[in-house]
Amino acid sequence: MEVVGPDECTPTARGAAVTVGAYDGVHLGHRHVIARLRELADSRHLETVVVTFDRHPATIVRPESAPPTLTDLEQKLELLADCGVDRTVVVTFDRARSDETADDFVTSVLVGALAARLVVVGRDFHFGHGRKGDVALLGEMGGAFGFEVEPIALIGGGGGEEAPVSSTRIRRLIADGDVADAATLLGRPHQVRGRVEHGAGRGAALLGYPTANVGVAPEIALPAPGVYAGRFSWRGADGHPAAISVGQPPTFDDQGDGSPVVEAYLLDFDGDLYDEAARVTFERWLRPQRAFDDLDALAAQMADDVEAARRVLA
Repeated sequence: MEVVGPDECTPTARGAAVTVGAYDGVHLGHRHVIARLRELADSRHLETVVVTFDRHPATIVRPESAPPTLTDLEQKLELLADCGVDRTVVVTFDRARSDETADDFVTSVLVGALAARLVVVGRDFHFGHGRKGDVALLGEMGGAFGFEVEPIALIGGGGGEEAPVSSTRIRRLIADGDVADAATLLGRPHQVRGRVEHGAGRGAALLGYPTANVGVAPEIALPAPGVYAGRFSWRGADGHPAAISVGQPPTFDDQGDGSPVVEAYLLDFDGDLYDEAARVTFERWLRPQRAFDDLDALAAQMADDVEAARRVLA
């Protein structure tokens, strides 16, 4: 898959079948749209193109209420490549882009940069300044510029048509700690990424359970505070079983800046992971976080957590 910006695009002679969106999470609903895009493109011998953004548009338009994101840009591009599209166009979403009218976006990106012949989007698709662009406007402009528009109904997941698969719904499940249902809608377990950092040093020294502290970017969606069964990947291994804690350790007083901490205890592993680029996936909620009266009680609970994770991941 080729990844370019809109200014780097050279329209192909055959034209393009295009879909546009934030594509946060590249979940089953997104994959449904892309599958239809590829099907129609193949029948018309068109290039398949996803137009997406380098950040969630809400971080510019309404930063005070912007949602946490399910993927960073790197992971989103990996997932889109897995969908089999020919090209992804990454649009820098800044203040100037947020002020761009829907008409200008169509003429500059869809027509000028891509020579679109077909545009496939969800029926509720909105774009442009003030979200004034919609499927009806795309249809009108398609008639003028020579591209067809195919609106796609949102697919349901676990709730039929009343509960479509959406990034918002998945974020809510993750925030509630329901990572298993979130995985069903994503089509994979929720994953966060970051480098392994030095923590407080309590895991190995005080409790006998050394953990890898993963520094996750603050804009990424984390599960509710608690303990999870999941997997830990880095350059030396993929999907190593782990018991994972998310949140601030309630048994200890030093809470740092109060930001949630992701700590993974790798089952049956002994090695140095500092500064490794890590990927942590969450497969099952085990228990909420709680404070313990003493370190012995905490260590005993950690032993139980490890065995619970082992059973779940077996």
